[in-house]
Amino acid sequence: MGTEVMHAVGKRKTAIARIWMRPGTGKITINKRTMDEYYIRATSKMMIMQPLELTKTVSDFDIKVNVCGGGLSGQAGAIRHAISRALSSKDPDLRKILKSHGLISRDTRKKERKLYGQPGARKRFQFSKR
Repeated sequence: MGTEVMHAVGKRKTAIARIWMRPGTGKITINKRTMDEYYIRATSKMMIMQPLELTKTVSDFDIKVNVCGGGLSGQAGAIRHAISRALSSKDPDLRKILKSHGLISRDTRKKERKLYGQPGARKRFQFSKR
């Protein structure tokens, strides 16, 4: 095979996205479905396309995505992270653009665990003095 395939992994919350990028026409498939079939919300599609639009490589690559875990929003963030990492590994000049927009670093925020004997992570039962 003469085509160069780039592989990257992106994460957000509990979602993990594995992507394979190869030179092509700009077709994105997520879990064997097109992006329009997988995502209905425009904000999720915009989130995924953000690194490609910033680097002006929207129609340069075909992207195959395998994503699991989390919800649709977390998965979109994981895909965006993976695309950013793949583009930065391909061309070090693109890394500066992506890093200035905060797309290289992983969003480490996760849901806090619920504590034993309490209704939630931060919530407590009502205090009674008497």
